[in-house]
Amino acid sequence: MEYKKIKPKKLYEEVAETIYEMIRTGQLKPGQKLDSVQQLSENFQVGRSAIREALTSLRALGLVELRHGEGTFIKEFDNEQIMFPLSTAILLNKEDIDHLLEIRKIIEVGSAATAARKRTVEHLKKMEKALDEMQLSDGNEELGEEADWLFHISVAEASQNPLLVSLMNNVSALIVETMRETRKVWLFSKQTTVEKLYGEHAAIYQAIVDQDVERAMQSMQIHIENVEEILQRYYLQQAAPIQ
Repeated sequence: MEYKKIKPKKLYEEVAETIYEMIRTGQLKPGQKLDSVQQLSENFQVGRSAIREALTSLRALGLVELRHGEGTFIKEFDNEQIMFPLSTAILLNKEDIDHLLEIRKIIEVGSAATAARKRTVEHLKKMEKALDEMQLSDGNEELGEEADWLFHISVAEASQNPLLVSLMNNVSALIVETMRETRKVWLFSKQTTVEKLYGEHAAIYQAIVDQDVERAMQSMQIHIENVEEILQRYYLQQAAPIQ
């Protein structure tokens, strides 16, 4: 008999599920403004980073929206959209991952090309900071995930295209989740190492420094294809029965 592997919930997932249930049961209604991140942090007794991640997850599901200068609000939604528990709603299957990686290739390869043309010294400093944190994160998965995401959003920001940055932020929760799973497999694989992961990001960065558009595109394409390969291996492991 095969059993599904159970993963422990993270703090942000518990916060997201609680807010999700409040929306589903009508305690929070469309148009209603949520408390500030600081207030939610105090109410849930968790760090502000956990609150931000929870809100990012809910935004990715289309249940809340951030209005700049105003706060976070519950969006109008179809009742069928939230019939099931959050754990079911955000479950990413192989097809979802394939679609997400396809989107990443479309967005991020072009993003790297534009960044190579338009980056400034400040953009490069932000990418350098992310690379430094990535290199120092050996053994610290959470820090590694944060640095990974910081690098990719920094590349998008270097394009100086606010719509592209918005697109990246809209799928940020899904991207971070795939980064998390990728790093887990990467860290425990004998064939790949943290240095390899760092090297791929460093290659993207150097191409952007050199303003080499073609090399920037190629380096990003190679990186995302390697992520795709790692996640394929992950799904094979997940499908294997526990002995």
